[in-house]
Amino acid sequence: MNYDVKDLALASRGKLRIEWAEQDMPVLRLIRERFEKEKPLKGVILAACLHVTTETANLVLTLKAGGANVGLCASNPLSTQDDVAASLVADYDAPVFAIKGEDNDTYYRHIHALLDMKPAVTMDDGADTVGVIHSERTDLVEGIIGGTEETTTGVIRLRAMQQEGVLRYPIVAVNDAETKHFFDNRYGTGQSTIDGILRATNSLLAGRRFVVSGYGWCGRGVAMRARGLGANVIVTEIDPLKALEAVMDGYTVLPMAEAARIGDIFCTLTGDLHVVRKEHFEAMKDGAIVANSGHFNVEIDIPALESLSKGRRMIRDFTEEFTLKDGRRIYLLGDGRLINLAAAEGHPASVMDMSFANQALCAEYMVKNAANLAKEVYPVPQNIDKEIARLKLKAMGVEIDALTEEQEKYLASWEMGT
Repeated sequence: MNYDVKDLALASRGKLRIEWAEQDMPVLRLIRERFEKEKPLKGVILAACLHVTTETANLVLTLKAGGANVGLCASNPLSTQDDVAASLVADYDAPVFAIKGEDNDTYYRHIHALLDMKPAVTMDDGADTVGVIHSERTDLVEGIIGGTEETTTGVIRLRAMQQEGVLRYPIVAVNDAETKHFFDNRYGTGQSTIDGILRATNSLLAGRRFVVSGYGWCGRGVAMRARGLGANVIVTEIDPLKALEAVMDGYTVLPMAEAARIGDIFCTLTGDLHVVRKEHFEAMKDGAIVANSGHFNVEIDIPALESLSKGRRMIRDFTEEFTLKDGRRIYLLGDGRLINLAAAEGHPASVMDMSFANQALCAEYMVKNAANLAKEVYPVPQNIDKEIARLKLKAMGVEIDALTEEQEKYLASWEMGT
């Protein structure tokens, strides 16, 4: 078996952590039990480019239980947990190509190594395998029946490809499932982003001005958690509806040019590039902390920060101090990459339970239905979304009501009126 991980000696620790996460993933466990009996993915080669974490390991084991031949590489150079990667190889015979901190060349070499498996299904977090397949590995397209996509940034890229007519196989946008973005993006990103910032800096948030760039589901989650810890939250937005929602939620909304002058901690969550850039660094106060929790590290214009600086040093793990030419210091966290995965452990297992349940069931859906799907980006089928919510409630011991026949008739009719 081909693989490339940091050190197989880390496997025993990784196995324990995988087992710990599994305890908090009851929905995926139920799916795995069914997959073991039915083998809906039997013989399918599946290439997964995801964050290599304990939760992802449990998804891999579920897909393997369903009969798939699964390979895994990292979807971000800093998101790999090396002990988990080692355990997947040593304990579970899964080919993994991922090393925390790998450089750009190694990152793409790992993607190519994964694609050498000649997959029938791709599973992405950021659409990087799709991008490589469509640009450099077009020889693989004929053998691919479809794929899934985990994150907002990836879905944006894939819809752009569909719009231009260049997407060459169908993709299910797992990110858009309500059981994914309502929970993973809001509660998962909200908690894990704050966790990453605190691990990197050990800063007190209470009383600080915390600037959240982007008020999508991830931004909402981070704003909510920062306020819960006593921060004075400022939101920057380009969408008037989201900006209005932030105002109505009780946050201060400012343009970044104004927020830059007064903010203490900045976190970008937009999916766009250069959200924090040269003119903003020039306005920031001494000691400002800048982090990103969007998928790629382009949201912070790091070259601009470098050009303004006369010196730089790593002052803490995942915290780099840039000294500007006028003596002010700006602190960049995690090289501008996903701070929740660079400095912390990513989302808690209980929320990834729903996201990865979507991945598993959408992989099954793609295998069963790919022949009837066009080369487009599809939503997660509503029955899958609702089934995952039902299973999660069941695992939590929560019961809900069911409509009576009279209520169903009322909702389906127009004659009854008032």
